[in-house]
Amino acid sequence: MKQSIPSTEKDNILNSLKTANTAFQKIYPGDSPERQPVHTVYGGANLFKSDTTMKMGSVSVGNLKTYAPNFAVLARALELPGHAALPSDQKGIEALEAQLKTARSAGDHPAWLAYTVYNKIIRKLEREAIEDFRIDFEDGYGNRPDAEEDATAEFAAKEVAKGMKDGTLSPFIGIRIKPFTEELKNRSVRTLDIFVSTLVEASGGKLPSNFVVTLPKVQIPGQVTALVQLFDVIETHTGLAKGSLKMEFMVETTQSIMSSAGENPLLAMVMAANGRCTGAHFGTYDYTASCNITARYQKMDHAVCDFAHHMMKVALGGTGVWLSDGATNVMPVGPHRGKDLSESQQKENTEVVHRAWKIAYDHNRHSLWKGLYQGWDLHPAQLPVRYAAVYAFFLESYADAALRLRNFMEKAGQATLSGDVFDDAATGQGLLNFFLIAMNCGAIEEQDLEATTLTMEDIRTRSFVKILDARRKKLAV
Repeated sequence: MKQSIPSTEKDNILNSLKTANTAFQKIYPGDSPERQPVHTVYGGANLFKSDTTMKMGSVSVGNLKTYAPNFAVLARALELPGHAALPSDQKGIEALEAQLKTARSAGDHPAWLAYTVYNKIIRKLEREAIEDFRIDFEDGYGNRPDAEEDATAEFAAKEVAKGMKDGTLSPFIGIRIKPFTEELKNRSVRTLDIFVSTLVEASGGKLPSNFVVTLPKVQIPGQVTALVQLFDVIETHTGLAKGSLKMEFMVETTQSIMSSAGENPLLAMVMAANGRCTGAHFGTYDYTASCNITARYQKMDHAVCDFAHHMMKVALGGTGVWLSDGATNVMPVGPHRGKDLSESQQKENTEVVHRAWKIAYDHNRHSLWKGLYQGWDLHPAQLPVRYAAVYAFFLESYADAALRLRNFMEKAGQATLSGDVFDDAATGQGLLNFFLIAMNCGAIEEQDLEATTLTMEDIRTRSFVKILDARRKKLAV
């Protein structure tokens, strides 16, 4: 067959393309294969102890059972599908629960989703209520005398070391220091130094698994560069392995979305981290304030937040950096405290908590709809709703996603038509990511993979291309 391109010229061109492709892949390696937590819980550094996350888990279980003693109450509070038809009397609920114990999908019973979500929440809160915790030296701590913050940093570090020894820490943990502004940079660095140096000494030279330092209110890449340079110095002088310290930065100002040069600086901030950046977290209230949004309208689903989220996704898509939304600041806490409350006081508490739950649920669903699978929680009473939103989101889509992924597997990578939705190979990876995230957070379990024809071994590859490769090889034999 006749060809007109000389081999030497072709090789030169393709070698140049290889160089360009390699440089691109270094910047955009694809989504991280690691587990991403569904939330980060922020707590003031002055309140942190080695068993804080465990105690918060117990509080969250108590809160759920107090204000939603059964699945029907939670379903009505959050307006889950089918809630209007659920019984309100205890006898009717018990009879329905007996039916639902054998149901496996919404097709078996319309109340399956609400029942399943509720029971998954209980198991999650009892097993691992908090996935990620940030010991906060910024907004959750405030500006205090230097001697006090020094002492807090030292104490918190020793408590983390104790938690490492006792196995009481959350799977992901870190600290949020103060911003690297001119006014606060010295205080911020001092806290970082004291905390890490004390922790390494108390733990025998180790950091907790998935430890990260959060840098808030980042405005320019130079602030990220300074933090990374400090990491190098700290690692050298504490004996930590080079690259041990990781960071995430917070998108809380308009300058972090648009620089003085009229460019989106987020990728430059990630590049400035020199491979140490794991996440970019959105700060709802600081960002809306920087856009001159009045307090009443400073909410997670405001249009200015949607714009910033999309800018984050466009700038950082494919970099492997996790994106996180912010928090709902309406706390599900009743106005009346104490054990001897009147019936009217209990009723008012329930109404307040359910109203706050619904706000948080809607905000969390809005984030998930935009492809942001992590957010902040600020109070133990928010945890049940976090998991309710995540579990309902994935379980509602499970049957459709399982069918579509099964079709992909059976066609061994060829595009397939499933119902009225046409999928391509990129969507196949998206569907795989759906199951990865759903399994990591506990929304679905290993037996739920049966409908997709995938195995746990397949899932662990975290790559649709690798799975198809293996399937093709089997078919070729």
